[in-house]
Amino acid sequence: MKPATSRALSATIRAVELGLRKLGRPHMIVGGIAIIARGVPRLTRDVDATVWAPGLDLRDLVNALGQHRIAGRVPDFIQLAKENQVVFLEHTPTKTPLEILLAWLPFELVAMQRAETLKLGSVNAPVALAEDLVIYKVAAWQDRDRDDVERLLVLHAAHMDLSRIRELVRQFAEALDAPERIVEFEQVLGRALGTTR
Repeated sequence: MKPATSRALSATIRAVELGLRKLGRPHMIVGGIAIIARGVPRLTRDVDATVWAPGLDLRDLVNALGQHRIAGRVPDFIQLAKENQVVFLEHTPTKTPLEILLAWLPFELVAMQRAETLKLGSVNAPVALAEDLVIYKVAAWQDRDRDDVERLLVLHAAHMDLSRIRELVRQFAEALDAPERIVEFEQVLGRALGTTR
């Protein structure tokens, strides 16, 4: 599938930010848009955001976003969100896919509190810091995530709290029963810092 145009992405970011702002809960932009905003050139075809989920009624979320022409893009998307903690949506005017991740972990709330407001197209929106994006990406850890982590580290490692990142990587690795992730992250970090090949 082709990447969305910058105009479509900008319109989608504006719609989701206005909807989430009206909802009045901690939230931020993550995913490819946030990676790009942190200086890593790459393509993306969708918009990802996250919202603090404790006490959230999904109908309120859907109504707030619906006022900005965002609707479900799969059948039974509310039930699916309850099961998978991801709301699969679409900005209907541009057909741009949108995913809202429901955040429950203390790390995620801290990340939202640390988020930096940046100008994205025609709207100011909170965007995850590069340091927190690294942690999100290590939790997902697909091929694209590894590449994003390395490129973020090359650009921003000098200003990151690497001990914090390592501790959170360890916690995620334990929770996911994936101890190899710690070693793999250290290899990516070593390449980014130029200490390993």
